[in-house]
This record gives sequence, structure tokens and C-alpha cells, in this order.
Amino acid sequence: MNQHRQIERITQPDRILSYFKLELRILTLITISGIFYNIGMVAGPYFEGQLAQCLFDIMRGNQSLSAMVRLAITYLAVIFFVQLMRCIKRFYVRRFANDTSRNMRHMLYNSLVNMSNEELEHESLGAVMTKTVADVDACVEGMRKFTTEVFDTGVVLVAYLALLFFYDWRLALLSCIFTPIAYFIAGRLKTRIARYNAEYKKSASRLNDATMDRVSGAVTYRVYGCEANRDNAYELHLKDYEKRAVLANLWESTMQPIYNIISMSCVVLILYLGARNVLGVGWTSWNIAAFTTFLSCFTKMAFKSSEAAKLFNAVQKAQVSWARIKPLMKEYTWKDTNSTIDFSQPAALTVSGLSLGWTEDFQILTDISFAACAGQIIGVTGPVACGKSTLAKAFIGEVPYKGSILVGERELSTLSEYERSRLISYMGHEPELMSDSIEENIRLGEKRDIVPYLKAVCFDKEVVKMPQGTATSVGNGGVRLSGGQQARTALARTLYNAQKILILDDPFSAVDRGTEQEIFETLRILAKNKTVILFSHRLYLFPALDKVLFLDGGTGVFSTHDELIQRNCAYADLYHAQEFGGKQNEK
Repeated sequence: MNQHRQIERITQPDRILSYFKLELRILTLITISGIFYNIGMVAGPYFEGQLAQCLFDIMRGNQSLSAMVRLAITYLAVIFFVQLMRCIKRFYVRRFANDTSRNMRHMLYNSLVNMSNEELEHESLGAVMTKTVADVDACVEGMRKFTTEVFDTGVVLVAYLALLFFYDWRLALLSCIFTPIAYFIAGRLKTRIARYNAEYKKSASRLNDATMDRVSGAVTYRVYGCEANRDNAYELHLKDYEKRAVLANLWESTMQPIYNIISMSCVVLILYLGARNVLGVGWTSWNIAAFTTFLSCFTKMAFKSSEAAKLFNAVQKAQVSWARIKPLMKEYTWKDTNSTIDFSQPAALTVSGLSLGWTEDFQILTDISFAACAGQIIGVTGPVACGKSTLAKAFIGEVPYKGSILVGERELSTLSEYERSRLISYMGHEPELMSDSIEENIRLGEKRDIVPYLKAVCFDKEVVKMPQGTATSVGNGGVRLSGGQQARTALARTLYNAQKILILDDPFSAVDRGTEQEIFETLRILAKNKTVILFSHRLYLFPALDKVLFLDGGTGVFSTHDELIQRNCAYADLYHAQEFGGKQNEK
């Protein structure tokens, strides 16, 4: 089954167990190889004891050198098989961790890109960066360690204990009395480690926010002489991060040697009581092989016991990270591409009795009505803060509305996200450019030629002069381009990917009047079979538009430019003020 399809079908993505179930085949291989490897780990102490005994017997003349060679060859063969199983287990544990990291990020990114604007407002950029990188890594690392230690600690400890009890059950019980102390200390530190790690993650989010703010606002801070102030604020964030990072790692890192000392404390009893067994005056009779095997087995068991205590701390860190990303681990969302709409046909736009507002008590616009059909360019204008951009966003489903917006014969609110994206193209105030080349920002994965669209927005000559042409990188958010170049790149992208209805919100705000006129003439040609709604505060082109919607006082008047000039004083004053100002500037 395709891996992406598996991820999409995952049930209960907000449960850790779901990600274990998704990798069931790999976990089965880990289980088989892990059991063979960890049971085989007792072969080391056993053969060490047998080799020591064989050497002792050779020195006493009771064994020949060939016996030692046969024993050594057998030992090497067994250890080779055990290490082969270890190699297989480690390989698939890494595969499990890598797949789980990919699966978690896949679900997390899917959740982020499908979040509403209201939900995104509650997530800062720094927090999102920390969750998608550091928190997922910490969570996956905890799962990897848990999967590894189930076998490398759990199974092997059972195997070691079984061997110890086989040789001397009384001494085996005594050798285990200090190990629970290490586990108890790790358990007591659980709450403290969880608290420090939670504070560390929050500090990392704040530092990420401060870093993005410092970089994105560098020019502004330099112009207004605020660099020193912002640098000091950044240093405070950095110092807080360093402090939290030290505290988060201090208890986990410094306790490991203590766990080792506690677990190894019983070696004194083993040396004393084991020696008595070898001398034949202890609880049972031992030879050199038994003593060596028991001591070696205990040493390995004590080391593994201390590792298990460390595992508890790692799992606590993973739980902190999981708690942060769990709210974002939602059911996979995909676009429903089923539709009965014929997208090849032109689409008319009919707005009737439209009211817009974020709440019932606060309506930005009321009783807006107008109609537009294919081939028409409708202008929308009005005073500052009259609701132009709010109306534009209503057509892409970002603003709740009352009344009716018919797209063809379908109500806008009944269209799926896929249907809306196939019918309506939108260009807002922000260019929203990707950190990629000019070409890729326009194409968005398509393969058609972009040159006609660069010419349409009067950007072709400037691009040709750039060192890498259309392959020139625009930088983070378009920072390497001027404001006008960013706006024209965004407009070229909109025209290149144009659907049947174009919603253009102030597309000419960053270009001069001459360039505006050139772009408009090309737009009229490119959009001859499309419905264009042009939102603008600049009215130079409005005499050439088919009709105009003038917004003022929370409502709107829809008519031709000439009729509005004659019958609407507010519109006439606005137009004449711009026309007079424009002529003065030209002089």
C-alpha cells in the first residue's frame, strides 16, 4: 500500500499507539531480531567464564590448547550471530524512527495547512517552528528509545537474571537490592524533568519568535535607530533559553553516573560471597567459570539497569513534547475533488442583499448587491476603511456573510474548497511569495511558459537584466525584490493560474500610473472570457471599467462610472481629487 495512503487512513492520530500500529511489519522484525539478540547476550558472560576455566585447566594440565581453540571458534560464531541480530534490530529501529518522524510531520503539516485563520492566530511562528522540528524530534526519540530498551533492557535483564538465578539464587537476590533505588530516584525526578523541559520548549518558541522578528524587521529597526534596543531584548531571550536548556538537561545528564554507582554497589557482595562459593564454603559450589560468568553477567546487568533509569527520563521529555503537538494531531484532511460543476464554462457572479461582519453586532457592510458576467471587469472602490478588502475576502470564504453570493448557479457557501479554488482566483494585499525563484513563484508546479505573463505585468525587461533571469531567487518572502516587483510577480502568478473569476485586491498599488495603464490593457485581453472584480483605491482606470461598485457608509451603490459621477457626489469628489492630483504630478 502506498505510504501516503497509509498515513491518510491512520485512525486516532492523537494517540501514540496509532504510530506504532502503522509500523507493525517493521516492529515485528524488530521483535524477532531483538529477542534473538538480547537472549544471545548471555552467551558473552557464559563463554567468558568457560574460556577462563579452560585457561585455568590448561595451566593445570587438564586441557589442551586445541580445546581452547574450539571454544574460541564457537564463541566467535555465537557472538557473530548475536551481533548480526543486533545489526538487523538497530537498522529496523532506525527505520521505525525515521518513518514515525515522517508520519508525525505529515499529520502535523496537514493539520497546520488546514487550520482556519482564527486557529492560526493562536499559534505564533516560533511555537510552530518548535513543534514541527524540536518537539517531533524529541517525541520520536522517546519512542525510539522505548522500542530499543524494551529489548535491550527488558528482555536482556530477564535473560541476565535467569542466568544469575541459575548459578546462585540467594546471591542473585542480594545483587538486585540496589537496582530499585536507581529506579525510585528516576521516578522521583520525573515531575521535575517534565517541568523543566516544558519551560525549555516555551523558551525555545519565544527565541524563535524573537529571531524571526529581528531578521524580518532589521531594516526598520536600523532606520529608526532601534537596533541596540532590539539586540538587548534578543540577548535576554537568548540568556533565558540558555538557562532553560541547562536546567532541562542538567538532571538527566548528571544523574547517569549516580545510577551507575548505585547499580554497581552490589559488586562488593559478589566478590566476597562469590569467592566463598569458589572456595566451597559458600551457599553453592562454584568453579572459576561460574564465578567469572556471574560477575560478568552482573556487571552487564547493572549497566543496563542504570540505562533503564535514564530511559525513564527520556520518556518524560517525549511526553512533554507529545503534549505540545497532540492538539495538532488531527484526522487527515484531503480535498474532495468530486464535483458536478463544468469548470470549462464561464462563471457569472451575482451578489444579492449581502451583509458582512465578524460578529452579529458588528456589520462592516450591509445590503450589497451587484452582478458580473464573463468578459466584464467590475471596479470596487470607496474611502479608506470602507470594507473593500473584507468584501474581497468574502469571495474566498474567509469572511462569514449573510445574503447570497451566486457563483454560476451555486451558492458560494455550498462550494467545497476544491470547487472554490477551481472557480475563483484571488490576489490580496500581501504578495505571499515563496523563498524560491521568480519562475517557481509564478508556475506553482505547472509547466507552461511564463514569459507572456511577465510581459503582461511589465516585468519581463527587468527579469531579463537579472543575473539568473527567471531562476533568480526572490529571497525570504520576496525580500530581494522591490515592492513593485513583488506585486507584479504576485499578479503574474494570479494571471498564470487564473480561474473563471478573478478577485484582484489593489493589484496596482505599488506601480506607477503608466505601468498601471499598460497592465490593465493586457489584463483586458487576457481576461476576455473571465469575470474580473478589481478592488482599488486608485480610480484612474475606472472610466474604462464596465461597472463600478462604490462602497460608502457601510453600504454600496452599483452603476456605471459616468452615472456615479453624475449622481453620487462622494464618488465624484473622490475621482476628481485623484484626477486633479494625478495631472498635477504629471506636470
